[in-house]
Amino acid sequence: MAGPAARSPTKLMALQLLLWHSAFWTGQEAVPLDPASSLPVPQSFVLKCLGQVRKIQAQGSVLQEKLCATYQLCHPEELALLGHSLGIPQAPLSNCSSQGLQLTGCLSQLQSGLFLYQGLLQALAGISPELSPTVDMLQLDVANFATTVWQQMEDLGVAPAVHPTQGTMPTFTSAFQRRAVGVLVASRLQRLLELVYRVLRHLAEP
Repeated sequence: MAGPAARSPTKLMALQLLLWHSAFWTGQEAVPLDPASSLPVPQSFVLKCLGQVRKIQAQGSVLQEKLCATYQLCHPEELALLGHSLGIPQAPLSNCSSQGLQLTGCLSQLQSGLFLYQGLLQALAGISPELSPTVDMLQLDVANFATTVWQQMEDLGVAPAVHPTQGTMPTFTSAFQRRAVGVLVASRLQRLLELVYRVLRHLAEP
């Protein structure tokens, strides 16, 4: 069996990307939330969001499991280079993880991130007959969550005057690319939701 020295440059680059992303997300999750950031938000909004997050997480896990079982696409880190070459973006949530948590900034980034993943899921249309219903349901759940956040921003008077429009989404030249991006989107959406869930739980504290 080939040793570490025999690994291809592509695999080494993929490993470096994985280590960088792991360090980034570990740093994001490790930052404690400042108790003073428990801003007055309606508990009905927080509880509704928690329920929507759990539903999306469940749907995302189903998609990941199906992609792994059916197409042996089980490791998103191995697809990092492909995602980079296709220009698959990630949603920043810096305003949701800092010690100086800013509710309005966090809501704005969250809504933008959900809108981004809604578009990416839409780009996966036709991924495969057996996966399309799961992708469609996941897209609907993400859209509903984005609407909930947008409505709360409107209630707070911080929603933009114009609703954001979807940017250019990636195009795929093969079924493999579409399925591989499905793995990346599901994985990154789960990471976003993990951080959001932590923030919501923090806001729900008395």
